[in-house]
Amino acid sequence: MRRITRGAAALAIATAAVAAVGTGSAHASDKPAYGCPGGAVCIYAQNADYTAGHPTDIFYSYGAHNLSGQIGYHTVLNNQYGSANATAQLCWQYNGGDCRITLELNDHWSYNLTPVNSIVLNRP
Repeated sequence: MRRITRGAAALAIATAAVAAVGTGSAHASDKPAYGCPGGAVCIYAQNADYTAGHPTDIFYSYGAHNLSGQIGYHTVLNNQYGSANATAQLCWQYNGGDCRITLELNDHWSYNLTPVNSIVLNRP
């Protein structure tokens, strides 16, 4: 009986250690960047300095998000976290159709959003 108890205790400690390591690494990259919350994709005002940290649009959920009123050059920041497959795409059609530009994890660039009608957040 003592062996079983010791074995169960050792297993519980090992499981807790693995869970703690996994949790620590998952939260290491979910920090805000330039006012964009961790786990989000953000768009900043036309020709604005994104380093001031005031995004105009913040998207959290995976899938397509239709845009409106985005004219001219805007910085788009992919501040999702997880694997490198947490991409965002800029699409010329509504509902995620005709996607032409992919932003990798932690990418931020200035894009002419005039022809862009939707943005897609892809699940890692």
